[in-house]
Amino acid sequence: MRKWGWIVTVFYGLIVLGLLVPLFAILDSTFPPTTFFRSSLYSVYRAWTTWVSSAIVILCQVLLLWMSVDTSRQRLKPRTPVAITAITAGFLFMFLVFAIAVSLMVATWGDNPPDWFYVPLIVLAASWILWGILFYRLWRDSADPVTHAVKWLFRGSVLELLVALPAHVITRRRHDCCAPTVTGFGIAAGIAIMLLSFGPSVLPLFRKRMERNGVRNPARQSI
Repeated sequence: MRKWGWIVTVFYGLIVLGLLVPLFAILDSTFPPTTFFRSSLYSVYRAWTTWVSSAIVILCQVLLLWMSVDTSRQRLKPRTPVAITAITAGFLFMFLVFAIAVSLMVATWGDNPPDWFYVPLIVLAASWILWGILFYRLWRDSADPVTHAVKWLFRGSVLELLVALPAHVITRRRHDCCAPTVTGFGIAAGIAIMLLSFGPSVLPLFRKRMERNGVRNPARQSI
């Protein structure tokens, strides 16, 4: 299980850095020529926010992968895994809701939002602990909280993309300057979290296949 956990993590990291970052550069580019795309891609890779954002989602993937193995040990009261899963899922879901809010904002007001727009955004950004508490209360009696977490994340990412994609089309048609950057980042982030939700579901499938093939207790190893 350790080997497969690292394989899934490395594969997900390559997708984030090798596919989703260029996707954001394409969505952020106003003009399609190759030279402009190359300069835009270089500036995106050079930005520290790109590496921090990528590191955060990859770390969340590692945490959920580790929890998917840990909760397969048939514990009677897996309180610690539930808490870590709730905190991780709460952070990612907070990010999805925040992306929905800013996509709606730029689709409505473009590059000139009202003066009060930062108030609800600050509230959404500070809602991590509230989502964590909600998820913990929902999953505290569950033997497999990771499965519930990835379901919430997948549904939330689909909803976020349903908002970010039309918002991006609207801002591009208006020829806004900075608004497509916001919606482009929302699209890339939504796809990243959607793909992240598939990773923790892979290891239990390998574990079940190993059990059917006669391998005993593969979950004793961690990622």
